[in-house]
Amino acid sequence: MTPSYKAGFATLIGRPNVGKSTLMNQLIGMKIAITSSKPQTTRNRIQTVYTDEKGQIVFLDTPGIHKAKNKLGNYMVGVAEHTLNEVDVILWLVEPSNFIGAGERHIIEKLQEVNTPVILVINKIDTVKKEEILAFIDTYRKEYDFAEIVPVSALKGTNKEDLIETIMKYLPYGEPFYDEDTITDQPERQIVAEMIREKTLRCLEDEIPHGIAVTIESMKYKKNLCEIQATIICERDSHKGIIIGKQGAMLKKIGTQARRDIENLLECQVNLQLWVKVKKDWRDSDILLKNFGYNPKDTE
Repeated sequence: MTPSYKAGFATLIGRPNVGKSTLMNQLIGMKIAITSSKPQTTRNRIQTVYTDEKGQIVFLDTPGIHKAKNKLGNYMVGVAEHTLNEVDVILWLVEPSNFIGAGERHIIEKLQEVNTPVILVINKIDTVKKEEILAFIDTYRKEYDFAEIVPVSALKGTNKEDLIETIMKYLPYGEPFYDEDTITDQPERQIVAEMIREKTLRCLEDEIPHGIAVTIESMKYKKNLCEIQATIICERDSHKGIIIGKQGAMLKKIGTQARRDIENLLECQVNLQLWVKVKKDWRDSDILLKNFGYNPKDTE
């Protein structure tokens, strides 16, 4: 490895639904983190890897920083805030606006407690006029001493290369942490579960709240086929009926859409069987949170 090679960690933070997962998927060129129009889609810290001839960036995509309403919410905020001291550079994603609300001010307070360089990433610039962007930059520059400010469109990929180059500036020189063909350290089961959860959120739209988890009961490979059995967990009996739908139509729709993404990921045919179970108030149960992969000890 040449002495000029760089390798380090970058975390993406921001309020829920600002486009962190979309940006990360765009930067690494592959869908790993799930996206949804609903806030708080990301629940765990998802680690993905970008590698080129100049260096390697290990991205940590965290849950949105928000005011927690239950134990799951506390877990999610803890995961996000815990990463700020662990990385070489912080990417703070914001939407293009001249208004800095209470949520943004809370994040600024958290950033003032760390010494890590912060790159402000103004996302969704495809939704505003070019001449307005300078005013947004000026608004935020007055609030915090950013190392850099980069406007992007995660959806369109605008300024993607500029952002990669800017991140590399703040990484230390050193050997890569992963092989160059590594995209993520997430287990296949976890990515598959998240893909099913994404399709559930998208298909149901506003019909039920965010109290959905997905567990993979089994994944078995047979030649060019992967047989997957998964369970969608919800909090209410009424939610179960909505997820299944009339004559099972909604569950079938979720399964069909999820199967396409899973087949692209695994590069083989997939036989996906879905069930729905009710676990009342699971988001406030320490035992169930741990069973579904959200361990509070991860944030300590």
